[in-house]
Amino acid sequence: MKVEHLDIPDVIVVTPPRFGDNRGFFSETYNLERMKEAGITLPFVQDNQSLSRQKGVVRGLHCQLAPHAQGKLVRCTKGAIWDVAVDARTGSPTYGKWVAAELSEENWSQLWIPPGFLHGFVTLAEDTEVQYKCTGLYDKASERAVIWNCPHLNIAWPIDPRDAILSDKDQVAPHFTEATGWFSL
Repeated sequence: MKVEHLDIPDVIVVTPPRFGDNRGFFSETYNLERMKEAGITLPFVQDNQSLSRQKGVVRGLHCQLAPHAQGKLVRCTKGAIWDVAVDARTGSPTYGKWVAAELSEENWSQLWIPPGFLHGFVTLAEDTEVQYKCTGLYDKASERAVIWNCPHLNIAWPIDPRDAILSDKDQVAPHFTEATGWFSL
């Protein structure tokens, strides 16, 4: 398994090997011991899957507050996404900074986003499917969001804002300045 730490070292890209032949391929997409070796040690308790029919669908930036904070191991099994993690941990040297990685059915990479980070992505292809493992169960009362194109974060999204397709809830999410104190180190 290939492991790459991004500019925020707590966010990790892992790429499991695929073994293919004329029938197709096989890949072990999750192995507890390999993930521990990569630095991903929290247990997963929930798996989620989303389908976005159109290119340009933006989902995020989302998180859940403690005691229901979630770490996420995200992978794209069909199509492609540009996946973003924003450090929302007050006191962190990378607080308010973001990193991103392209995840696709082609590159087979996964992104580990620890608890204390906002998470979002934009689809780069039609009919994109995303699957992710979570370290905490969904809890509506703990759910929080920040507007995807917040000027305080200055995320370099690979999409024209006029082409972004958002949920009603994500269109009215607050700015990052309102996320103060959500998480701390």
